[in-house]
Amino acid sequence: MLRKACVLSSLFLSFLVPSIAQDARHFTFHYAFTVRNLPAEKKVRIWIPAAQSDAYQEVKIVSVRGDLPLKQNTESKYGNRVYYAETPSSSQSELHFDVEYDVIRHERVALGQSAPHAVRAAISSAEKRTDLEPDALVPITGLPADLAVKITQGKAEPLDKAHAIYDYVFTTLRYDKTGTGWGRGDVLYACDAKKGNCTDFHSLFIAMARSQGIPARFEIGFPLPPDKHSAEIAGYHCWSDFYVDGKGWIPVDISEAWKHPEKRDYFFGSHDVNRIQFSLGRDLQLNPSQQGKPLNYFVYPYVEVDGREFPNVLLAFSFADSASAVAAR
Repeated sequence: MLRKACVLSSLFLSFLVPSIAQDARHFTFHYAFTVRNLPAEKKVRIWIPAAQSDAYQEVKIVSVRGDLPLKQNTESKYGNRVYYAETPSSSQSELHFDVEYDVIRHERVALGQSAPHAVRAAISSAEKRTDLEPDALVPITGLPADLAVKITQGKAEPLDKAHAIYDYVFTTLRYDKTGTGWGRGDVLYACDAKKGNCTDFHSLFIAMARSQGIPARFEIGFPLPPDKHSAEIAGYHCWSDFYVDGKGWIPVDISEAWKHPEKRDYFFGSHDVNRIQFSLGRDLQLNPSQQGKPLNYFVYPYVEVDGREFPNVLLAFSFADSASAVAAR
């Protein structure tokens, strides 16, 4: 199911995006990495998430470089783009890859008077089923469902229920990456520890929303520092959407709201421009299919050597605002 591709054609996007944007950020993004210490004469397979255009980001590929030829495929469940490379017998101890993107990211505002042109696309019954189902670490029964019943008591409208769940996650969890267990998007861990990173925040939100019959989805990419024109990017950022009939997909970013509490209201219904999205969904079976288990989420390269996950990958992500964007600021 090519979800993103079905929303809007690339031609239609070129006319639509300027009409819905309240703000935009133009930048280049380098997605580079090195697979290190490869054993000789082993089969190596590499999957790389590929950024793509949608209603809120315009993506152009500037260059694709790699020590193995790269082919682009599409994952079937969510329509995520995937670069893929393989060699039947490794002859190098290191493999280098670098994809450079030119991106215009648009602010996304789905609620309020500032969102008169928000995309209110309807979803199919199949999409709705997918976005109401549990994921491996995102149950929709038991503890998160019980919490959702309590938190949404007395609220009839899906939007009000979602807002109550957003407020619960915001006030209950703290952004804390100490110890172990955080970062997997494990809802039961988040309920117990009441802390974590963006993955944990939004997984709890998604579980509680789905348990109330509100479709919700997981999105992941990278953050851009708002106060810098160029920088290395240390790690990923993720966020979420939920769906309401007649209003379409509504964005939330609870962990960013937690870091910037003055923007608590803004991040219920909005995503700022300081991000780039790479993929959608959890429990992903790639294309071609990996031999390992489905990926919890897909934002970093995934490598297999002789059918087993190979973790020795050095990441090097960076961005730079375009010269015209810097001059305009």
